[in-house]
Amino acid sequence: MNMSAKKKFWLNDMEAVFMIMLVLMIIGTINVFSASFITAEMNFDNPYFFLIRHLISIAVGIVVFLCAVNFDYHRLRTFVPFLLGFTILSLILVLITGVSVNGAKRWIGLGFMQYQPSEIAKIVCIIMTASFLGAKIDKKRSISLANRTFGMAVFMAALVELEPDMGTAVLIGGIPVLLHFIAGMKTKWISYAALGLAALFILLVTFQSYRLDRIKSWYDPWSQAQGFGYQTVQSLSAIGSGGFWGMGLGKGVSKYSYLPEAHTDFAFAVFSQENGLLAVIFVFFLYAMLAMYCGKIAKHASEGFGKMLACGIMLLIVGQAVANLYMVIGLLPVVGVPLPFISYGGTSLILNMASIGVLINIGRYTKNSSSQKQLNDTVIVKAAPVFSRRKPLHRLK
Repeated sequence: MNMSAKKKFWLNDMEAVFMIMLVLMIIGTINVFSASFITAEMNFDNPYFFLIRHLISIAVGIVVFLCAVNFDYHRLRTFVPFLLGFTILSLILVLITGVSVNGAKRWIGLGFMQYQPSEIAKIVCIIMTASFLGAKIDKKRSISLANRTFGMAVFMAALVELEPDMGTAVLIGGIPVLLHFIAGMKTKWISYAALGLAALFILLVTFQSYRLDRIKSWYDPWSQAQGFGYQTVQSLSAIGSGGFWGMGLGKGVSKYSYLPEAHTDFAFAVFSQENGLLAVIFVFFLYAMLAMYCGKIAKHASEGFGKMLACGIMLLIVGQAVANLYMVIGLLPVVGVPLPFISYGGTSLILNMASIGVLINIGRYTKNSSSQKQLNDTVIVKAAPVFSRRKPLHRLK
């Protein structure tokens, strides 16, 4: 018996990532229905309205996921110009003809469906930045933020900010900065980025007074419990009332018009109220495991582009999860970032599934490359003794 062979819960890192995504999606589907059926009944006379749309998004997401798993991720580099052009055009178009909801233009209507260009911009900026940084890593060149790729990411973030959507804009501009840092950017550029982001944050808050009110309400939400602090207070009340075991699936009361955005940005508050602390810890554990396995796939990727792309996907999904969870429990202001695979949102769900598909594709190519290298090494090792036993040519005479 080979004692060196250790038993693993998963066959490989790719299976782990897929199963974690699947569990999160099952939790999300149940929670979307539980959190939305009251609103759906009141507004659309159909308690299954949001659930049906969510299931349609899952169906589309499965198709996109399978395509991403079987599509050579290296070829994404050749699509960067097209993806960038389409995204920028969509971000401009949404400002002109976009569907306005709660004073923000974030969706483009196509008659039978809507899509959110800012969600597309998240993954495009990651692909674009990974392509640029991957080449730098492979050629062992120095890295700084003074490049056109980062400039395009900032431009896309500025367009998203005009919608307005500051939370998503921060992700679009912030993830490339973190990828530069992971790739080995010099410390001075990190300082420049921190100072620039701080100055920009102060500027945006100063010129948009409602954001300053949100920050004040974040610091003390109960002082504005009927104003800007309302969502945070209701969210904390929902989480606290769930206790250790929860009120029971479907029995939460916050979705009865108490908690705004109960099935979208604050879906996790309803989940906490109905399922309790143990379920909350389980979801935290799933996102932590997802981060770990994403990191392992990035570490074992065979070249720079794969490493940076895997890191970017990890930052996108896990970063959004952290931002949303912190927002729901009051550790961050209300920023409008959905919880991946659990919050309702078609474009977000489809693109997150596509991102996981790309991540699995990176892992598959890395595994195949390692297997081929191991096979080649085995052939060389077995052939070496044969050649070593051969007599010198002058003795064969």
